[in-house]
Amino acid sequence: MNPLIITAALTGAEVGKDQQPALPITPDEIGEAAAECVAAGAAIVHLHARWPDGRPTQDAGVYRQIIAAVRARCDAIIQVSTGGAVGMSAEERMAPLALDPEMATLSMGSVNFGDEVFLNAPADIALFADAMRARGIRPELEIFDAGMLATANRWLQKGRLPANPHVDFVLGVPGGMPATPEALLYLKSQLPAGATWSVAGLGAAQLTMGTLGIVLGGHVRVGFEDNIHFSKGVLASSNAQLVERIAGLGRTLGRPPASPDEARKMLGLV
Repeated sequence: MNPLIITAALTGAEVGKDQQPALPITPDEIGEAAAECVAAGAAIVHLHARWPDGRPTQDAGVYRQIIAAVRARCDAIIQVSTGGAVGMSAEERMAPLALDPEMATLSMGSVNFGDEVFLNAPADIALFADAMRARGIRPELEIFDAGMLATANRWLQKGRLPANPHVDFVLGVPGGMPATPEALLYLKSQLPAGATWSVAGLGAAQLTMGTLGIVLGGHVRVGFEDNIHFSKGVLASSNAQLVERIAGLGRTLGRPPASPDEARKMLGLV
């Protein structure tokens, strides 16, 4: 079986240090967390930026500092978020694309997000897709429900997205598809030919979805953006602790973690 590509979603836009004291916020904290995760088996680091007071931002200057801090410490594939935080404009969210990261997320639609709404209109999707294509940035198609995957398939058929996409199923968001085996199996059955895929389960579902992702031949995203606990009622000590656990499961199941360079080849980045 193929090696396992592990993505570490280090920070996100929602979690605060009051919930998870080990949450990395400053560029140096994020750089250190990235290096720890690569040493534990991660190949990709999924980045969100924060102001020093913890508020989410898509400011390109802050992302520049974060990317420099990561690159100074490890060779991870850098994947920036264009989701940002709920309420940000499309223009605001696309700012870090100007830094030419290797990868960036591309959400394929809108979704209720708890008590809020993450809005990504078709015109916004096109704006992000065109900017990524122009800059040679590999998109990761973010799928929160089945309709988003159907949209991705339509856009692929029309040539509006790169062939052989990399798709990430984000399951368990209140308002999106549940983090269940049935939901994951259905989404996997609808993947376009040539696609690679990963799964991110929110909260307690992170471990279950990660295990299924390994067994089903996909890849896995873990980290504080999606889950702050190691077990019920016990906070994880670091993002790396979550990476280390899924890397160990991968080795046990015959899928050792891919190095960043191995992942680059698997994802068509080189």
